[in-house]
Amino acid sequence: MFADKVLVHFSQIFSPIDHGRPLRGAEMSEATIIEDGFIAIKEGKILEIGSGEPRKELIGEQTKIVDYSGKMASPGLIDCHTHLVYGGSRENEFSKKLNGVSYLDILRESGGILSTVRSTKAASFETLYEKTKRLLDKMLTHGVTTVEAKSGYGLDWETEERQMNVVKKLGHDQPIDLVSTFMAAHAIPEEYKENPDAFIEMIIEDMLPKVKAGDLAEFCDIFCETGVFTAEQSRRLLTAAKEQGFKLKIHADEIDSIGGVDVAAEVGALSAEHLMVATDEGIKKMSEAGVIGNLLPGTTFSLMANTYAPAKKMLEANMAITLSTDSNPGSCPTANIQFMMQLGCFKMGLTPVQVFNAVTINAAYSVARGETVGSFKTGKQADIAIFDAPNIDYPLYFFATNLVQDVYKHGELVVKDFARI
Repeated sequence: MFADKVLVHFSQIFSPIDHGRPLRGAEMSEATIIEDGFIAIKEGKILEIGSGEPRKELIGEQTKIVDYSGKMASPGLIDCHTHLVYGGSRENEFSKKLNGVSYLDILRESGGILSTVRSTKAASFETLYEKTKRLLDKMLTHGVTTVEAKSGYGLDWETEERQMNVVKKLGHDQPIDLVSTFMAAHAIPEEYKENPDAFIEMIIEDMLPKVKAGDLAEFCDIFCETGVFTAEQSRRLLTAAKEQGFKLKIHADEIDSIGGVDVAAEVGALSAEHLMVATDEGIKKMSEAGVIGNLLPGTTFSLMANTYAPAKKMLEANMAITLSTDSNPGSCPTANIQFMMQLGCFKMGLTPVQVFNAVTINAAYSVARGETVGSFKTGKQADIAIFDAPNIDYPLYFFATNLVQDVYKHGELVVKDFARI
C-alpha cells in the first residue's frame, strides 16, 4: 500500500509504547526512540513508522516525501485539562498575588472564578468563540492537537450552555480535536452561598439532563476544595453524573486535602486533577483504583507556591500521570504546554521520556481518546508534533521557548515554520 506522504530522516522519533491503556509507574520510563526515523501516512492515519529508508512498497508516484533531517517528532501533544472558554481576564489580581493574597482569599472577596463568571455571562457567543479560537491557534502552534475544555464560568444554565456550544462549534471549525467537560460545579454562585447543597441538586436535576440531551459534554467535573464543594457534595454530583452516562473527573487536593481523591477512587473517576497536596494514602487509593493523576505544574508556578504535585511518589506507587496546562484566566493563564513539560522536569524531577509519555499516550487515555491518538500505532490519527530539536532531551533543556516547527493534524500540515497555516 502506497503512502500519501512519508516524513523521513528524523534525527529521533519519540514513539510511546501502546498497551491499550495508560502507562503506570515504571512503564512511564519506557518508550521506543527511533534514530533516522520515518513516518508514513495514508488517508490521515499512521501507516508505518521505522528507521532508515522507507520500504519501496510504501513509495508510489504520488507519494510526497518530506525531509526532516535534524528534527525530532512525537505524537501530537494532548492538553487534557483546560478551562478554555471564558470572558475577560484577571491581570488585576496579579498584584494581589504578588502581595501575598491567597487564591482562596481572592475567591472569598468575589474575585477569582467569580470575577470570570461575571465577565463570561456578559460575553456574547461570538466574543467567546473568537477569543477561544485565538487561544486554540496558539496551542496548535505549540504542538497541541487534542484539548479537553471545561465549562464552569457560567454557574447558570444559559452561560454554561453557551460555553459548551462554543466548544462544540470550534470542534468543527478548526483542526484541534476538542473533548468537552461540563463543570458547572466550579464555584458556589453568590445566590447559593448559604445553601450549596441546593446548587448541587439543581445541577443534578436540571442541568445534567440538558447537557446529555444536547450532547454538549462527555465528562462531568467538580471542584472539591475548602470553601468550594465538599467531598460529600462531590460524591453526590459525580454519582448522579455517572448514572446519567457521563465519564468523571474531579479537581482534588489542589490547596487542601479534603477527601476528593477518595471520591475519585470510589466513583471510578477517569482522572483526578491538580493533586498538589496529595497524601501517601491518597496516592495509594488512586493507584489501586486506576485513577490517572492529571498534574498541573503551571498552576503551582502561577500561584507562586512550592507545592508541586508529588509526581515521583505517584510513579513509585504505580500510578499513571499526565501533565497539562490548566489554561485559564486566573491560576494559569498560558497556552504553552511545552513550559508545563519543562516544569515537569525542573520542578517535579521527571525525565524527558516520562514527560513525553505524560502528554501523549497517557493524556490520550485520560480523555478517553487512547484508541485514536497519543501514539504512532498503525491506524491511529496522524497527529504529529515536529520539534526544531535533535533529540527528546533538547526541548526540555531549552526552556520557555516554543520549539515546535511543524504540526500535522489528521496527516495534513497545519503549522509550518512555527506559524499557523
